[in-house]
Amino acid sequence: MCGIVGLFLKDRALEPQLGALLTDMLVTMTDRGPDSAGIAIYSGAADGLGKITLQSPQPGEDFRDLDADLHAALGQPVALRVKDTHAVIELPQDQIEAARSALAHLRPRAKVMSVGDSIEIFKEVGLPREVAARFDLARMGGTHGVGHTRMATESAVTTLGAHPFSTGPDQCLVHNGSLSNHNNVRRELIRAGMRFETENDTEVAAAFLTHRLQQGASLGEALEATLSELDGFFTFVVGTRDGFGVVRDPIACKPAVMAETEAYVAFGSEYRALAGLPGIEAARVWEPEPATVYFWER
Repeated sequence: MCGIVGLFLKDRALEPQLGALLTDMLVTMTDRGPDSAGIAIYSGAADGLGKITLQSPQPGEDFRDLDADLHAALGQPVALRVKDTHAVIELPQDQIEAARSALAHLRPRAKVMSVGDSIEIFKEVGLPREVAARFDLARMGGTHGVGHTRMATESAVTTLGAHPFSTGPDQCLVHNGSLSNHNNVRRELIRAGMRFETENDTEVAAAFLTHRLQQGASLGEALEATLSELDGFFTFVVGTRDGFGVVRDPIACKPAVMAETEAYVAFGSEYRALAGLPGIEAARVWEPEPATVYFWER
């Protein structure tokens, strides 16, 4: 049992409130998963710039002088923003892969949480309220985002095992459920060139979608493929640079509810996650159908 929330803003006037709204939504789901929590924020992209979000178990050492060390390695300056155990590096898009290679040598303890033009992922062990406070999530703005609070059932309670999982540029996935064929799918994806950091089944689902997108599928097509290729019980909420998608398995035993107004589309594992949203009393509220893909893109 885990708790998922998601929010896709249509009204740009709400963008400064995205982090606060998502934080409040996630905190209401605390009793569905007290082990760890995380949030992915899509905050827009600056022209020609990309982002790498890192996590370190020893941020005081790993983030000290990291901007200067990367400057020396890449031959051009980078911007570094530290938030507790995470840091966001902003740099030219064409330097992202070179920076990742340099980081593997410069800071081998640090793990990449996300890469892309817009996405930033912050996740840690702990209750949602505590995790949100550590990263000051309520003060973050953006266009859309997803959040997750985890009750671990099949892998260790660690930062890397927390959701969201990101396996491709500006992509992330959160999951409530359990996959039964994730080991077989992982082996197939490794043969196809995908890399994994954990034994978590959710990382396999994220990598499955990334692989399909790399092959040219649309977000909707990639989500449709989960229904025939992934076995188990699942509700997935997926973020991309431009969109937000939801799919439930054909049995749909994991709870889910959605709401839409002229200002936003919202998802929650339970309605109480949506109850505090502005204008919710006038929203169209429904339970997502089994084996049905829903997605919105800009």
